Amino acid sequence: MSAVETKRQREKKTVALMIKLYCRKKHGTKNELCPDCKALSEYAAMRSDKCPFMESKTFCSNCKVHCYKPDMREKIREVMRFSGPRMILYHPIMAVRHVIENKKEKRRLENEQ
Repeated sequence: MSAVETKRQREKKTVALMIKLYCRKKHGTKNELCPDCKALSEYAAMRSDKCPFMESKTFCSNCKVHCYKPDMREKIREVMRFSGPRMILYHPIMAVRHVIENKKEKRRLENEQ
C-alpha cells in the first residue's frame, strides 16, 4: 500500500471514529450509526476517496479547496467540534498524532507564505 493510500485509510478511520463517538453521545446509539450519521460517514469516506490533494494535505480543514457540500460541511464541523476534544479520552494515540500533524502542517503553511 502506498503512503498516500495509508494516509487516506487513516483519515477515513479517524473521521469514522469521530462520527461514531458523536452519534453514540448525541443520538444514544450503541453499535450502529443513526441514518444521518451513517450518511455523513459514507459521504466523508467518498470525499476522501476522491481527494486529489491527499498527497500534500494533512486535514480537510487545512485545505484551500472545500469539496464538501455546504450542509455536509456544517455537519462534519459539528461532529469535529464535539468529538475532537473527546478523542483524547477514547482514542488518545490518534488524538496526539492529530495534534502533532496539525501543528506541523500549520507551521509549513506559515513558512510558505
